[in-house]
Amino acid sequence: MDLGISGKRALVLASSRGLGLGIAKALAREGANVLLVGRSGDRLAENCKAINAEGKGKADWVWGDLSDDNFVEAMTVAVKEKLGGIDILVNNTGGPTPGTAEEMTADKLETFFQSMVLRVITLTNAFLPQMKGQGWGRILTVASSGVFEPISNLALSNTLRSALVGWNKTIATEVAGFGITANMLLPGRIHTDRIDELDGANAKRQGKSVEEIRAASVKSIPAGRLGKVEEFAAAGAFLCSEPASYVTGTMLRVDGGASKSV
Repeated sequence: MDLGISGKRALVLASSRGLGLGIAKALAREGANVLLVGRSGDRLAENCKAINAEGKGKADWVWGDLSDDNFVEAMTVAVKEKLGGIDILVNNTGGPTPGTAEEMTADKLETFFQSMVLRVITLTNAFLPQMKGQGWGRILTVASSGVFEPISNLALSNTLRSALVGWNKTIATEVAGFGITANMLLPGRIHTDRIDELDGANAKRQGKSVEEIRAASVKSIPAGRLGKVEEFAAAGAFLCSEPASYVTGTMLRVDGGASKSV
């Protein structure tokens, strides 16, 4: 399928590794020019080198920290200088520290709200005028399957990512008439460094081995395995595509059937 995004310009947040990098690679393979964002310049540079070696979409990078008060301004400047404009915005953020609801202090809530919710909304608003003006745009926000079924020991993530659900649906209805879509992509157990970190934390909390934690999680997935970053990224690339122009305000789960909700 031709996704119709060759030459489109995409900003992909938190793309030095994991799910963000996977989406950046998938978009570039469709011919999009991607701007990677993260806090590891060496890793970002290597990622861009690998993407550019494929000879399809071009890749560049910019250092950025979602917790920085100047993040939105820095990204708007970088997009103008390195891409000349924007067509696709992939909102992706790192996950907060594990913990229970009782352990959610005011300081933790405020800190992670800034990077996981506030920056996503204000950055999207910064790019909407251009998308409206050109009559085309794609906003893809990566969250978590925890917005459907809260995940044990991830109270902060369950709470803050759920805040984006109502926002996404609202913005989708407001901009649909301008040729802009806004969707959410929800990963289940996709094998990334983040999953390894969470399994390690759960193993420590429960007094079990990482292997035991991993086996139990796989047992709960109807597909019988962890997902691959490439599988998740392919779904993301489609939601950013021209053929997906009538898909907006939705949440797509990529979880191997793990979620038990309808």
